[in-house]
Amino acid sequence: METHRSEKDRVVLVPFTDFDPAKLAGYSPAVPLTIRSLAVFTASEVETLIYVGTGGGKLILLSLNPTLPSTSSDDSSNAPPIAPVQFLRSATVSNRVIESINVLPEIRRVIVLSDGFLFLVDTLLLQSIRKLGFAKDVTAISKRVLQPDSSISDPFGDGAVRAEFSRYGQTFLQKFGGGIRVNGTASRVSELQRGAGTGCFLAAATGKKLLLIELFLPSNVDLDAEHGSISIRWKEIQGIEGVKTMVWVGDSIIVGTSEGYILFSDVTGKGSLIFSLPESSPPLVRPLLRSSDVLLLFDKVGVVSNALGHPVGGSLIFQYVPESIAELHPYVIVARDGRLDLYRKKTGVYVQSLSLKKSSVGPCIVANDDQGTGDILVIGTTYKAFCCRKVSPEEQIKDLLRKKHFKEAVYLAEEFESEGEMTKEMLSFVHAQVGFLLLFELHFEEAVDHFLLSESMDPSEIFSFIMRDPNRWSQLAPRKRYWGLHPPPVPLEQVVDDGLQAIQRAMFLRKAGIVNATDEDFILNPPSRADLLKSAIENIIRYLLVCREKELLPPVKEGVDTLLIYLYRALNRVPDMERLASSENSCVVEELETLLDGSGHLRTLAFLYASKGMHSKALTIWRILAKNYSTGLWEDPIASVDYDSNSTSDLLSGQRVAAAEASKLLQESSDQVLVLEHLGWIADINQECAILVLTSEKRSKQLSPEEVIASIDPKKVEIHQRYLQWLIEDQGSEEMHLHTLYALSLARSAIELVERDSKLDNHLAERSNEMSASDVANKGALTYHVREKLQLFLQASDLYDPEVVLKVVEGSELWLEKAILYRKMGLEELVLEILALKLEDCEAAEQYCAEIGRQDAYMQLLDMYLNPKDGKNPMFKAAVRLLHNHGEFLDPLLLLEKLSHEMPLQVASGIVLRMLRARFHHHLQGQVVHNISRAISLDTQLARLEERSRNVQINDESVCDSCHSRLGTKLFAMYPDDSIVCYKCYRRLGESTSARGHNFKENPIFKPGWLVTR
Repeated sequence: METHRSEKDRVVLVPFTDFDPAKLAGYSPAVPLTIRSLAVFTASEVETLIYVGTGGGKLILLSLNPTLPSTSSDDSSNAPPIAPVQFLRSATVSNRVIESINVLPEIRRVIVLSDGFLFLVDTLLLQSIRKLGFAKDVTAISKRVLQPDSSISDPFGDGAVRAEFSRYGQTFLQKFGGGIRVNGTASRVSELQRGAGTGCFLAAATGKKLLLIELFLPSNVDLDAEHGSISIRWKEIQGIEGVKTMVWVGDSIIVGTSEGYILFSDVTGKGSLIFSLPESSPPLVRPLLRSSDVLLLFDKVGVVSNALGHPVGGSLIFQYVPESIAELHPYVIVARDGRLDLYRKKTGVYVQSLSLKKSSVGPCIVANDDQGTGDILVIGTTYKAFCCRKVSPEEQIKDLLRKKHFKEAVYLAEEFESEGEMTKEMLSFVHAQVGFLLLFELHFEEAVDHFLLSESMDPSEIFSFIMRDPNRWSQLAPRKRYWGLHPPPVPLEQVVDDGLQAIQRAMFLRKAGIVNATDEDFILNPPSRADLLKSAIENIIRYLLVCREKELLPPVKEGVDTLLIYLYRALNRVPDMERLASSENSCVVEELETLLDGSGHLRTLAFLYASKGMHSKALTIWRILAKNYSTGLWEDPIASVDYDSNSTSDLLSGQRVAAAEASKLLQESSDQVLVLEHLGWIADINQECAILVLTSEKRSKQLSPEEVIASIDPKKVEIHQRYLQWLIEDQGSEEMHLHTLYALSLARSAIELVERDSKLDNHLAERSNEMSASDVANKGALTYHVREKLQLFLQASDLYDPEVVLKVVEGSELWLEKAILYRKMGLEELVLEILALKLEDCEAAEQYCAEIGRQDAYMQLLDMYLNPKDGKNPMFKAAVRLLHNHGEFLDPLLLLEKLSHEMPLQVASGIVLRMLRARFHHHLQGQVVHNISRAISLDTQLARLEERSRNVQINDESVCDSCHSRLGTKLFAMYPDDSIVCYKCYRRLGESTSARGHNFKENPIFKPGWLVTR
């Protein structure tokens, strides 16, 4: 047998042996036997029975062992091979052609059609042949195909039924009764008589009738018993003449005649035309067992319909009108004139073609196991038969992959998986296998696409493409998993080099006229090594990034992240490399230290150290980078283009980034020695970062304030002050020396700023014409801010030493600060002197006198106004203001004594007049208050009198609001909220709380009196 197919044809059927039935059976060559019918039955995994029906009525039984090596009847070798096909026995059924053979495995029998009669034989031809006499002039026969997903009716439920029951050679007709009727009347074997067992149904076309037959074997009878143990029932329904082919599926019987196909119901017996046939088209119908559909031949077209005759799916278009059709799931096989063609049943795609040897050409018959479970196909010609084996799905895919038809192989695997012939795990395996083949074919993007579609592929399988074996992860990759279609893993550089060599070789062979399977695009446009290597690395990165999101074993996670750093470095993708190193990762530091250090990617190494908790090493690198940024150890990916004009700004930016990254590590570190070691250089670059390090609350154990303060550079005043402020305000420290240090630091800063502003004022005064508005506005902003902070702290804190602070500010112009300190020390006269005379803040001075709370304080303040020291003029306006606001606290006689003799009369008269008016005003105010108080007192007395003189009427129904007992003649009390209680409850409740729960002390009741309502 020869195979003819195009390069993309799949190998589905493989011939493995052929045989001559007559030669095997030992018949004389003088009387040739022609093959007219075939049947195949899979008895076991190692034995398949082949039934050959001849033109002379002989039935030959052969045994096929598919596991034996392939042989041929034409093999001339001298060694005696073990023939896979062996003759078992033969039997003579009739002297006419055996037209049809049907194996009935349910009852271990074979039904044979010959000379218009049906013959029943056992599967091994050991018993005598039994002729079914009730069936005559049979032209076609079919076994019933059941539909597992639908209910099947009993074909013998209605109509005339005849039965034949034989036991040990005896035959009798059932007597009347029991549901059976003889001679055309209703008859049926009762279920009690039939009992449990196995059986099958057949349909036969006889003349103008259809004969429905049931063969039943009771369960108490052995399957290998004689034919007489089989119960046979049959039923006739109206059919049609000229039936040449037929099938019985479910409740429908489809018959084919030269005029067309007709569908009959086995329940009602009614028939309907499906479609007609042209004169040139022979009828041929075959059941499709897996789907319970039917294939109807219409010329060169195979129409697939369901049991009701309705077309389903697409039709199969053949290249010729077939003589025989068989189903080998999921394919349909057609044969004619020694040629076999395979078509995909679901899609109608042409798959494979086989041609028989020319010496064997003739009418073809194809047969396989009617149960649809076997993988053996037998092709019969006039004198010879050939056996083919269906190639497994895996072998079919392998064949396509060897030919580099990768898309077709994947499509085929998906088809197998959708139809249940291949598991989902196997489909994942195929995707991985295709991915590796495409990888070596230099199609890296498509290879990774298939890797991602494979759920069973382990990321460790591609580690060897990145890092040469042996390496840390060499033992993780599973071994011997694939079909050996691709070379062992090698680094990507070698894959690219080998692929380019293969392309060069293919170009050379093409010039010599030899065509191979190398990619046409690569031959026409040869790629460069750099582009291929870049594509390979980028796609491997894409695969590893997807793998990072999956649940992987810890060693595999380490390999994925570590090799990602390798690949990022190869492409110089610094941002991606740093992003991975700074995030949560499973990188192995030992594998990357030397690599990153040698390539100058110190920042990535610092991020990696930090992510692994190796803060000391990370901080050392940040320190080196901050000091050596200009020497090239730092490669800023953002500012990749250098400009001379921006070199200084780039340097500062890089240093600030280094300080910021180092500060992030130190903010979480509780290692005091480490923090103080790196605090200095961070403060030199960015004081804000240093402050964040010292004031961080992320660390589990705070630093020692004494050690930190001692390590801070005295020149870094801002850091010193901010740290002390954080200790005092945020941490609530009550250490006196810390409060004193903070006050001293603020005081010194304020003194420096005041002196600086004074010098700046002198300088601006000399250049007043050039002074801008912004200079004037911003000149004292910082000074004001620092002094305000100092003043607030001096007022709020009571834990610093004011004498120590006063020694610092005593000789400065910080008068308000001095006043606050004198106040803390209790020196009232000095405070009033500063407020009244130095600052001339009358309101603050008066407020301070009010805080003191003594009248002599106002007199002392007035004396300061009228008799200032240091040669200042009297402050008459301030004195008048004091008299106006607080004249009631001043003694007029003492005031008059304090008035200076040098005071002008006009001013003095105004002071005296204002004082007298104030005294008279205060006198009148006192009278008003006195009279109002008397009125309120009188109103209260009247209201109390009215309450006490109220009359309360008590009757027989009156009860106590507390104990609810009748009052009668008892002594009782009444509260202002009108609640009444007996005397006993009054003594218990008291005067302040009523029986209703009202507490008059906490919530008194007010009632309008005569003064209000008048």
